[in-house]
Amino acid sequence: MSADSQAPVRVALLDLYKGTPNQGIRCIRQHLKSAGFTATEFDIRGKMDVPGTEFDIYISSGGPGSPFDGEGEAWEAAYFDLLDSVREHNLRHERKKAFLAICHSFQLMARHFGLADVEPRKSGSFGILPVHLTDEGVADPLFSALPDPFWAADFREWQVLRPRDPATVLAIEKDRPHVPLERAVMAMRVSDEIVGTQFHPEADPDGMLVHFTQPAQKAGIVDKHGADKYADTISRLRDPDYLARTHDTFFPRFMAQALAQVRPVSEPIADR
Repeated sequence: MSADSQAPVRVALLDLYKGTPNQGIRCIRQHLKSAGFTATEFDIRGKMDVPGTEFDIYISSGGPGSPFDGEGEAWEAAYFDLLDSVREHNLRHERKKAFLAICHSFQLMARHFGLADVEPRKSGSFGILPVHLTDEGVADPLFSALPDPFWAADFREWQVLRPRDPATVLAIEKDRPHVPLERAVMAMRVSDEIVGTQFHPEADPDGMLVHFTQPAQKAGIVDKHGADKYADTISRLRDPDYLARTHDTFFPRFMAQALAQVRPVSEPIADR
């Protein structure tokens, strides 16, 4: 048995928040801790700290601003090189590398691989909102245990539209056939190992409830989105029928699938 097969599974957490205070990184850390992993963290936009392909699992976060803010900057070029390297590795090797792109990272990935158009929304999306599965999503192991629709944390000013091959669309935003607007892509599988979500699968209802009930956070949300939207969001965070099920289902399933991909059946999973 090779020494490589005895190596621990290595996880990279790619932070795209550019130093902006956020709940996303905390939530991802919490998921990884619950699964028995400690990730190596990389400040992509703030410090151009981009890893190579020495990791087995990559989790790339959300972040503020436009997904076009990094055009021409060194960090974006390095990040896109990493995406290319992971994709190329998976085409050539039995032992794969798993990649999850969340929100801002998903928009960047769609841009770079030419999987869809990425455009600003007419108005920002904010809240715990319904997400509808496609037929492919219903059959996908990441979503097969969730209802259709399921509820997810959705905070964005941009959207991914008009998907193209080779992407497989797994979920779309609220399906309203009577409204003449294109529905944004909410989850997409690029390959067996690479997946992106527009929503935040890491979102922790208890932690978000503490965060959003802070006076400064409440005032900012009410000012931007209104008192009704704030009350609706807080109510859904408190109700276990909304976000809790998504939180408890998606991320553990992603990690289980990732482990199966990065460790072929013939290789044991060493200590993490």
